Amino acid sequence: MNDARPRWPLAAAGTALLAAGIALGYALRGPGSGIGDPGFGAHAPAHEMPEPGTSHPQPDPGSRIPDPGSPIPDPANGEEIAVTLTPEMAARAGVTTVAAIPGTSAAQLRIPGVVQPDAYREVAVTSLVSGRVTQVHAELGARVNAQDPLATIYSPELAEAQTQFIAARAEQLAHQQRQTRTQRLTAIGAATREELEMHEAERARVDADVEIARARLALLGIPEERTQRLTGPQDVVTTMPVRAPFAGVVTRRAANVGLNVDPSMALFTIVDLSTVWVIGDLFERDFARVRAGSPATITSAAYPGLSMRGRVSYIDPQVQQETRTARLRIEVPNAGGRLRLGMYVDVEVGEAAERTGVFVPRRALQVVGSDAVVYVADGSQHGRFVERKVEVGGVTGDRVLVVAGLQPGEAVVTDGVFFVRAERERQAAERR
Repeated sequence: MNDARPRWPLAAAGTALLAAGIALGYALRGPGSGIGDPGFGAHAPAHEMPEPGTSHPQPDPGSRIPDPGSPIPDPANGEEIAVTLTPEMAARAGVTTVAAIPGTSAAQLRIPGVVQPDAYREVAVTSLVSGRVTQVHAELGARVNAQDPLATIYSPELAEAQTQFIAARAEQLAHQQRQTRTQRLTAIGAATREELEMHEAERARVDADVEIARARLALLGIPEERTQRLTGPQDVVTTMPVRAPFAGVVTRRAANVGLNVDPSMALFTIVDLSTVWVIGDLFERDFARVRAGSPATITSAAYPGLSMRGRVSYIDPQVQQETRTARLRIEVPNAGGRLRLGMYVDVEVGEAAERTGVFVPRRALQVVGSDAVVYVADGSQHGRFVERKVEVGGVTGDRVLVVAGLQPGEAVVTDGVFFVRAERERQAAERR
């Protein structure tokens, strides 16, 4: 039997029940419950649209955590390295900026240098004879004059050479007497001509022995007038002084009493410091600005306000492959001995070249790796500073001439620049 009752009341009841279930599900859903979220079990998105009329809290820029997925700026690819500071951070660090001022500078090429001795006026003093040191007269660092005694050497070799000369001279005198007597006997027929010729041949040998002995004494440092006075054992000297070849300063002393020496051993090193060399490295790009004979000015932190004049005497024709520089030598008069060996000095060399650029305070310049950089304030965003690589054209007092990388009017950080640089390093480390 067919049921003729209408079915719409049942459908309406089912629809109402479904709506009630949906409403109950939305009522039970809470933040972070994950019910009904896309991706069940995940937290709700942190950035939700605020209700109309409500403010959305902004994170503190000084405490923001960088996005780990964001790329690190790479200057080699043209990307900027920037530092962002909150007003509170800038105030605590005392960050101030100064605008770059256009200008020109007729600066000379400035390079570092090292003081070295004049190699042509530096001598290693040795003894002319072998023997033993009995006295030392010169101390390390002492100033000596030419021919001043530095040490005394006792030498049996010297005594032997004098004895040989005395013996050769005695034999020469005896032979002269025999030859004279033979000549007289030959004249009266008491001696043959052959005997006379034998004496004359022997005379040549004896004379050669004397000259050899004389030359040996000269090599050992015995002057000729002293040699002429050698007539017997009483005239033999057994000690020899080691003398300074010229006036200078003793920069090395190896001689001590009791030391056995020979002519190959350097006992002292003496340097004439009236003229010194300043050695520097000239970069390849500056070769056209300097030549042999160019004037140079030497200054040193040891003597503020003092400058010394010199001239370029030599430029190495070979370029060092590692540094692309050539060795430069400057001869500088050193009156008073102010320039000491091994000192670091500043050298301004070559003709002054006028260069155009912008001036910034010297304290604004920083060195990062091998680059000179400044931190430029971003005019479009307050508290943002961009690291800018620059080329320095010269230093004038407390100002630096920047010839590339900076435009007139751009503001660079001066006070607080170390804080900005430290913040740059910190933010770069967080991105890694």
